[in-house]
Amino acid sequence: MITKRQFFVAMAATAAIATLAPAAQAANQVVRIGWLRGPNDITLAKSRGTLEKALADKGIKVEWAGPFPAAAPAFEALNAGSIDITAGSSTSAITALAANVPLVIFAYQKMAPGSEGIVVKKDSTIGSIKDLAGKKVAVNRGGTGEYLLMQGLETNGVDPKSVERVYLSPSDSGPSFTQGHVDAWATWDPFLTIAEKAYDGKVVADGGAIRSDNAVVLVASKDFAQSKPDQLQLVFDVIKSENAWSIANKAEAGAIWVKEMNVPADLAQKIGENNAVPTTAVSAADAAQIGKVAEWYAKSGIIPAIPDVAAGVVSLK
Repeated sequence: MITKRQFFVAMAATAAIATLAPAAQAANQVVRIGWLRGPNDITLAKSRGTLEKALADKGIKVEWAGPFPAAAPAFEALNAGSIDITAGSSTSAITALAANVPLVIFAYQKMAPGSEGIVVKKDSTIGSIKDLAGKKVAVNRGGTGEYLLMQGLETNGVDPKSVERVYLSPSDSGPSFTQGHVDAWATWDPFLTIAEKAYDGKVVADGGAIRSDNAVVLVASKDFAQSKPDQLQLVFDVIKSENAWSIANKAEAGAIWVKEMNVPADLAQKIGENNAVPTTAVSAADAAQIGKVAEWYAKSGIIPAIPDVAAGVVSLK
């Protein structure tokens, strides 16, 4: 038989649990977003404060991590459980999936041709991709740079063994390019525009000439996507709104991006034109395109095996 003392102890414990439950629930209402110094929708939403406002209305707090210099370190943070959502290229996402990083792609933005390419110095004798034979080209391992170079070489019938890939991070590629340690640089915006406008470069092949199938993708940790699908959809709704604003206001979006990326203001117009392009949910055709690039990655030896792309995609509205 329960005593009066036991009853009141039990009631006190129940009250304490009831008091703690809302606090625990509130603590759980946090979305951790890793942002890159890049011209994407997440960077725009961060600068304009739209994500915090929309999520605050639902009682959800946004925590920002970064800036990350490229997708690879952001995906490492996601793999470590430090962030829930970030951005990157589809090529980097493929590399991460091949390395068993537990992520899912939830948004897709086909890169405009002018937002990626291979650049050389204006006084270089390199006039086309075929001239890269016997040269050194800076690329980021497993990411957009390596993809652009390898795809460009294949498109133009150049033996990839005849070109030396110099694996550098984007921040290290710039100095190597300007100092002449490499003959060319396969890269993307903002680095491509910086190389062209500030580093006396010329683009010998853009994404169109390379026949690039690369895209900007937004990714979430698999755990976050499965446990908080409503929050992921809410974030995506804000992202779609920001993307629509950027397309309607390319110059203004470019100005925000160059400020956030800490690059010269006179690059704003071109960066806005290159990168304010539609972002959508991942369609079956988009997933198939990512899968096609993944197959090519494996065939080219960039990744050891083809990842399960279908398992790495989530469909939102």
